[in-house]
Amino acid sequence: SLSGGEAQRIRLATQVGSGLVGVCYVLDEPTIGLHQRDNTRLIRTLKRLQSIGNTVIIVEHDEDCIRAADHLIDIGPGAGLHGGHVVAQGPVPDVFSQRQSTTIKYLTGELAITPPPQRRPLDPDRACLELKGCRENNLKNVDVRVPLGGFVCVTGVSGSGKSTLINQTLLPALKRKLYGSKVKAGAHKSLNGVAKVDKVIEIDQSPIGRTPRSNPATYTGVFDEVRKVFAKTREAKIRGYEVGRFSFNVKGGRCEACQGGGTKCIEMHFLPDVYVACEVCHGKRYNAETLEIHYRGKTIADVLDMTIEESLAFFENFPAVHRMLKALNDVGLSYVKLGQPSTQLSGGEAQRVKLATELGKNPTGHTLYVLDEPTTGLHFADINNLLNVLNRLADLGNTILVIEHNLDVIKCADWLIDMGPEGGDGGGAVVAAGTPEDVADAKGSHTAEYLKPRLAPAQARPMAASA
Repeated sequence: SLSGGEAQRIRLATQVGSGLVGVCYVLDEPTIGLHQRDNTRLIRTLKRLQSIGNTVIIVEHDEDCIRAADHLIDIGPGAGLHGGHVVAQGPVPDVFSQRQSTTIKYLTGELAITPPPQRRPLDPDRACLELKGCRENNLKNVDVRVPLGGFVCVTGVSGSGKSTLINQTLLPALKRKLYGSKVKAGAHKSLNGVAKVDKVIEIDQSPIGRTPRSNPATYTGVFDEVRKVFAKTREAKIRGYEVGRFSFNVKGGRCEACQGGGTKCIEMHFLPDVYVACEVCHGKRYNAETLEIHYRGKTIADVLDMTIEESLAFFENFPAVHRMLKALNDVGLSYVKLGQPSTQLSGGEAQRVKLATELGKNPTGHTLYVLDEPTTGLHFADINNLLNVLNRLADLGNTILVIEHNLDVIKCADWLIDMGPEGGDGGGAVVAAGTPEDVADAKGSHTAEYLKPRLAPAQARPMAASA
């Protein structure tokens, strides 16, 4: 039942106690799932490992970790095809003068994620989901009201009961009432206000597909429209090719050697399977006859090899395609290829594909979107894009419910529900609820301690932080 971040920190704890020296430790985002208070403790532990004669290399987006480092290497300038270069490196704080780096611009305050000038006026007395008597795990007979029609964030130190309250209690209880789901909800007395919600959608970082056959184009439905475009070309009509001819999942137009996968799987028995390009179609998925059909000089395989940014201009005259491509572009996926296998997408990228899919639909305005730590693996610029998308969904009258530790997200919410005060048996209660300003003034809240400085007018923070 341990998360990846928790398991990683347990392994880290064993190393701290081992007393080894001369070791190079490599950690990939050790701050995942950590509250800002616990972040400080983690940095202190890493500094201790380094001080006894070890090297600690961290892949990280967390601002405090970056500031606490001795040496910084920033990769960019963009993502995907637009990245792959070292844009800034050197000792901290010397590297802060290298302003060609987007990371440095955020750290110095040249770019910033700022709270909205005016928050949506949410009123739990007017419209809310009211959950009473929650007693699952460490929850102590908790009553909570989630106001509807805005951006709501659930905060609190690690282990305070956030996921138990939302993922194990509220979501299953809501699904039982809306859809007749059989999933058992955590112990609670009642759930009221369900009539004000049409549907609930979880947007997590799980893959959009388990095989290389699935990709952003198929998941969003864009590929259905793209196939129609090719089926309407003059040459396709002359040959009698229907829409199905341009599918790589059915016989007819696909390469039969790889059955439209573009790759072949080599089983490695006790090792993970390896995928190699098909030797017949060379990864293009289609047979030679299908690839003779062109639209504006491109084959269907060429289109799948386009980035979102390229395809947006290519299909500008097709509203159904353009709308969804624009949504993908708006969530910061301009560099991802339309046909990029789902197995090659990170968790954050998969989550943003799901968000874009929702953004490209016709919304009802009464949907509850639930996201658990959506900023995992995201850069400052990606978080900015994510917030823009979440706010667009909220502006349509939907409710965004986010479990989050990232202060840049927390300070931009309309309403906070802070759990705690501690983790485990010391938590399980609602410490504070209200606007970020209200929670920042709450007594006994660890979130308040770190949130209050972030609500002050934007200014450049010191170039290095002590551990």
